[in-house]
Amino acid sequence: MAELKTKLNEANVVNFINAFADTEQKKRDAFELMAMMEEWTGFKPQMWGASLIGFGSYHYKSEKSRQEGDWPLVGFSPRKTAISLYVFSGTPEQDILKKLIKANIQYLKSQHP
Repeated sequence: MAELKTKLNEANVVNFINAFADTEQKKRDAFELMAMMEEWTGFKPQMWGASLIGFGSYHYKSEKSRQEGDWPLVGFSPRKTAISLYVFSGTPEQDILKKLIKANIQYLKSQHP
């Protein structure tokens, strides 16, 4: 079985955003999203793999592929065309997805009155 590439590491999140985000707007969006996710989750941002900023973690084990590992509860990656969001929604007590949707709607309204 192939080893997972996206693992928690010690890379600096701020340095990654400054180096990877190709526009000033994408940098601002990434730093704003980082602050919101940190506030909502109570976890500090950490790098996972080369380009994923994650908050918190959980352990998973797939019965189908027999693969297992750790993955962030929520995270994002400022990709070239858009920012990709990653959200664990495996338990009913996780309200993170609802908070993200509500905040996204509020953010869009504030940007486009």
